Formats: sequence, C-alpha cells, structure tokens
Amino acid sequence: MQTSLKLTGSKASSNPMDKIDNEVLVVDWDGPDDPQNPKNWSFKRKWAATAIVSGFAFLTPISSSMVAPATSQLAVEFGVHDSAVVALFTSIFLLAFAIGPLFLGPMSEIYGRSRILQLANLWFLAWNVGCGFAQNEKQLLVFRFLSGLGGSAPVSIGGAVLGDCWRPEERGQAFALYSLAPLLGPVIGPISAAWIAERSTWRWVFWSTSIVDVVIQLLGLFFLRETYPPLLLERKANQIRQSMDEEKLPYKEVRTIFEGDDRTYISWKAIMRKALVRPFVLFYYEPIVQLLGLYLAYVYGTMFLYITTIPSIFEGVYRQPTGTAGLHYIALGVGFTGTSQLTARTLDKLYVRFKNQNGGVGRPEFRLPALFLGAFLFPIGCLITGWAVQAHTHWIVPDIGIAFVAASTILNFQCVQTYIVDAFTLHAASAFAAVSCLRSLAGFSFPLFAPAMYSTFGFGKGDTMLAVIALVIGCPAPWIFWYHGERIRHASRHAQ
Repeated sequence: MQTSLKLTGSKASSNPMDKIDNEVLVVDWDGPDDPQNPKNWSFKRKWAATAIVSGFAFLTPISSSMVAPATSQLAVEFGVHDSAVVALFTSIFLLAFAIGPLFLGPMSEIYGRSRILQLANLWFLAWNVGCGFAQNEKQLLVFRFLSGLGGSAPVSIGGAVLGDCWRPEERGQAFALYSLAPLLGPVIGPISAAWIAERSTWRWVFWSTSIVDVVIQLLGLFFLRETYPPLLLERKANQIRQSMDEEKLPYKEVRTIFEGDDRTYISWKAIMRKALVRPFVLFYYEPIVQLLGLYLAYVYGTMFLYITTIPSIFEGVYRQPTGTAGLHYIALGVGFTGTSQLTARTLDKLYVRFKNQNGGVGRPEFRLPALFLGAFLFPIGCLITGWAVQAHTHWIVPDIGIAFVAASTILNFQCVQTYIVDAFTLHAASAFAAVSCLRSLAGFSFPLFAPAMYSTFGFGKGDTMLAVIALVIGCPAPWIFWYHGERIRHASRHAQ
C-alpha cells in the first residue's frame, strides 16, 4: 500500500511522543496499477459494469414512453376526455426524472454508486408493477410518478459510474453505449407497447417491463461492483483502523487522499447536508451547468414531443392501425443506433488528436466537435417531418426526418455527457443531476402543449417553429461551448 506520513501542526519538543501524536497516515491506491482502482479493472469487468448500467438506463426510459401507444385504451377505460391528462400519463414519469436525481445523485457520492443505483431500481420495480394494478387515473398517475423517482437513478449515477471506470481517452465508446441506451428505450418501448395494446391489455405494458427489470436487477446484484473511489478508499482506511491495535497505533489519524486536513465536518449529518445541496449549488453558481442544462432541455423536450406525436401522425394522418403506426419508431432507432456507432469510433480518436495538438493536455471541450453536426441536423429533420406530413407524402419521408432528429439527439447527448464527466469527475453525479433537472422538466412539459400546437398550426408550421428555435438556440451553442467553454469553466469552483 502506498501511504505517506504527514506532520500536521507539529511543534519542536524533546518528547518524541509529541511528534507521533501529530502524524497522519494517508491512504492511497497501491501505486498506479492497483487492481482495486476501478480505472485499472480489466476491460471485461469495465464492460460488464457499463453493460449493466446501460441496461438500467435502457429500461426506465422504456417505461417512460411505452405507455404512449396505450393512452387511447387508458382514456377509454378510465373515462378521461382531457387531452392534457391523457398526455400526462406519459409525461408525469419525466417529472419524477427532474426531482429524483437531485437526491439520488448526491446520495451516490455518500453511500456509493452501486448501492443507490440498485436500491432505486428496486423502488422503480415495485411501483411499476403497481401501475399494472391501477384502478383509476389518479392511482396510475401517482404510481407512475413514484416509479419514475426510482427509475431516474441512471440519469445521474450511470454516467458517473463510467467516469469512475474509464480513463478520459477510453470513455468515448463506453458513453456511446450508455448514451444510446436511454434513447433506444423510447424507440423499442412504443413499438412493443403498440402491439401489446392491440393484442392484449395496457396492464401488460407495465408487467412486461417489470419482468425484464428483474433480470437486469439480478445481473446487477452479481456483477455490478462499487466504483466510487472515495468510498473504496474509505473502506480501505477502515480496514487499516480495525487491523491496528489502538493502544499501539503510531498515527494520530488515518484518512484517505480525498479527505482534507480538518475532518471535524465528517459526520453523516454534515455530509448529507453538503451533498444533497450540491446539485442546487452547482446549478445556481456554475454558468457552465446552467448553459448545458438549458441546451439539453430544449433537445430532450423536443425529442419527447416527437415521441408523443408519432402516433397522431401515422394513426391520424396516414390512417394506420396502432401496431403498424408503432413501427415508425424504428426511424428513431435507425438514427440513434447508426449515429451512435459512428461517434463511438471517432469520439476518442478526436479527443486524443486534439489532446496531442494541445501539448498532451486534455480539455473537456475536445469532446464537442460532433456537437456542430448535431446542431444542424435537428432543424433539417424538423422541416422534413413537418412538411412531409402536411403534404401527405409517402410515409418514408417523415421517417427520414425523424431519423435526422434522432441522429442530432444522440450526438448532443454523447458530447454533453462526456463533457460533464471530464469536467466534474468525482462530482459528476451531482452535475448530471443539476443538468438533468431542466432536461426532464422539458421532457415532461413539451408533450403537454404539443396537441394544442399542432391542432392550431398544423404539422408543417408547427415543426417550422421548432426548426427556428433550433436555429436560434441549437446552432450557436456548439461555438459558445467550443470557444468560450474553458473560460466559463475557469469561473467554476467544482469543475476541474
């Protein structure tokens, strides 16, 4: 074990015990190749953790959107005639996504990533099963919200797990899988739910996802190990304290490299108070977090607006049955998957290239080149989709537009998520929580006004409005982050 002795406030004295009383044992990793350090795990073990976290991140978004094709059944069974309430069946899950990470993210920086992630998933599982037994719209809305609180854990914790395991030069491929998972959920979920709703009952929409969740939970129990470095070293320090005879202990204190000289604040109440406030502090004081939160809010909100309006496009305009209309979510999947595989091969290479050009010093901004392409694909996809539907062209044309929007969304997600991890490292979970709050609120609220917007303006003018917003907000954002991101981060107290 690589340790160091540190004298804190020692005074000159003829009594040698005065010096011993002031010595501190600082616990660190056993050198740069310590196998207990998650960054030194084997690739097999790292990819196992990445796959399980991505599985959690994949399943809960399925639950967020899977109910969309079944909302007509729900409206009939519960006698709901208000279109906003019908949309709320889908979007209330995302309201919980805005609240849950603000507490679950910081708790993972106290009790560990794996423990909080798996306990939150069990909470989600219990209430998701309960959704299938709901007897009225109020019960379903409450159960959906409670399940969303647990399902929100991967939003903030998943990316932090990958940041713990993978070095900056290796994170691109891992984040390609992790970023793809929560976006594929809203693709596969509605396709499956459309056929379930047509052939069975809406209750199996919830029960089927619960069955899959049990499988992922079991894999997590066996293969997902703790990755948070401060907690791992704290466990190591506790083992040293317990193994030493207190009467013969030659050190005044044993602490880890992540703890300061003054440990008087290390009580669980102080830690909880400091950690739970951290996401709010990050969002209030950190301009870079505010900008990233606003940017992802518009991207995420518009994406869920698309997801909830696909049934109205292909069932309402193209007069297709529910099951067939649900197949058009494949267009989202094509855009997500194809673009994700492309960026997985280039994200790390571009980072290393810019790092070498910068004298071997990496910067989070080196994750952002693909953001420029994503900014332009979004308005193009909006215009293609809207006017193709308005003109009643062949259904493949709006599918092409939807694929463009999906490609833009995955580019934005991958770039921003890796940027946050590189910038905030140990506090990445809190940073994710702060950023995801606005993002999820947008995902919750955008679908609520979508029916009124499209009924008033039509799909052509409605999507043109979205394209104009994308040009005003989305296109300048990459230049701002690329050229001014470092200066903005330098004003931060938490970013590296």
